[in-house]
Amino acid sequence: MSSETHLDNRLRLCAAFVRQGARLADIGTDHAYLPVWLCRHGVCPSAIAADINPAPLQRGQMTVEAAGLGDRVQTRLSDGLAAVGADEADDIVIAGMGGELIAAIIDRCPYAKRADKHFILQPMTKSEQLVRYLCEKGFSIDKQDCCVAGGKCYTVMSVTYTGDGGEPDELLCYTGKLRPAENEIHLRFLRGHLDRLRKMALGDARYGVLADRLEAFCDGDT
Repeated sequence: MSSETHLDNRLRLCAAFVRQGARLADIGTDHAYLPVWLCRHGVCPSAIAADINPAPLQRGQMTVEAAGLGDRVQTRLSDGLAAVGADEADDIVIAGMGGELIAAIIDRCPYAKRADKHFILQPMTKSEQLVRYLCEKGFSIDKQDCCVAGGKCYTVMSVTYTGDGGEPDELLCYTGKLRPAENEIHLRFLRGHLDRLRKMALGDARYGVLADRLEAFCDGDT
């Protein structure tokens, strides 16, 4: 089996944010492609591939066994990080689910605010709600990037806890660390937000004001 064939651009971007030598926990792992790839390529010495449902976890176990990495990648049934110990992982990937669910998983994790923990987050929807949560709870987005996979645009965030929390500006919840004036894929992702805000503005003019601010940001008028 060649694990490279299973990493699309979305998972490759997640992989790019994982630190060299970090022990990994991949939450919502499904086929366990990401932990297998990272361990096979020497990025991570070990990994926990966790999922809340038995069926995807079984698929993940098959991937691990086919790669011959049973001694380095452990599959584990877990509701979020509930079954992952505080000292078992350094870098934690939570990908392929809605921003609200990602926020809830972090919020339930008793060790999420440890300075040595590094989160790589890839929300499929409602990234603005995830960014709001992170800002309010004292997490810092160290870096953020976007990619296109399967014709859709996704964003990935690298996050750590700093304790510097507070109410974020509404525009920041949408823009995060993205730089649309410098990166066409960042612009494409933010244009998706803009389209949704314009539709919401038909029922609530406040979204129109926010859409105007976001459009100005996309046009480089900050």
